[in-house]
Amino acid sequence: MNNNKENQIILGGGCFWCLEATFRLVKGITNLVVGYSDGNVDQPTYEQVCQGNTGHIEVIRLIFDPTIISLETILTIFFTLHDPTSLARQGNDVGYQYSSAVFYTNNDQKNIIDQVVLKVSKLYTKPIVTIIKLLKNFNLAEEEQQDYFTKHPNQAYCQIIIDPKITKLRQYYSHYLISDQH
Repeated sequence: MNNNKENQIILGGGCFWCLEATFRLVKGITNLVVGYSDGNVDQPTYEQVCQGNTGHIEVIRLIFDPTIISLETILTIFFTLHDPTSLARQGNDVGYQYSSAVFYTNNDQKNIIDQVVLKVSKLYTKPIVTIIKLLKNFNLAEEEQQDYFTKHPNQAYCQIIIDPKITKLRQYYSHYLISDQH
C-alpha cells in the first residue's frame, strides 16, 4: 500500500462527526480525518462552512488497506448509513455543507462508485442524489472537530444522532468491525 491516492476516498453524508464515528469502527481503515471538500475558500473554518457560503461539504477522508476492505464495501456501508436520497440535508442538518457526496481520485474508483450506486439504489424508493465528482480539494478541519464522538460521547447530538448510526453499523456490518470500542 504505497500509493495512498489509490487507497483514499472522500465521503460526505451529513455532519462529518457521524461518518467519522462509524468508520472509526471499520476494519482496514488506516487513517481517518474530517475536513471540508469542494469549496471555493482556502482553509475554511468550521464556522464559515456552517454558514453555508463557502461551497464546502463536510467530509471524511479515509485511507484504507484494500487487502482488508474493498472500496465497494466501504461505499456500501456509506450508502446505507445515511440517506443518499436527501438533497443538501441529513435529518435536521440542512444546507449544502451536509450534502451526500463521494469524491474520487481516479476513473477506477468512479467505476466502482457507479456500480455500488446502481446496486444500493434498489434499497430506496427515491432516486439517489449523492454528488459524485473528481476530488477538487480537501481541507483538514480543526483539531477540535477531529474524533468528536470519542471526545464528547455524552453530548446530546452524539447520543441522539450518532449512537443510532453505530447501532445500525453493528447490526448490519458486524463482520467488518474491529473489536467493540463503544
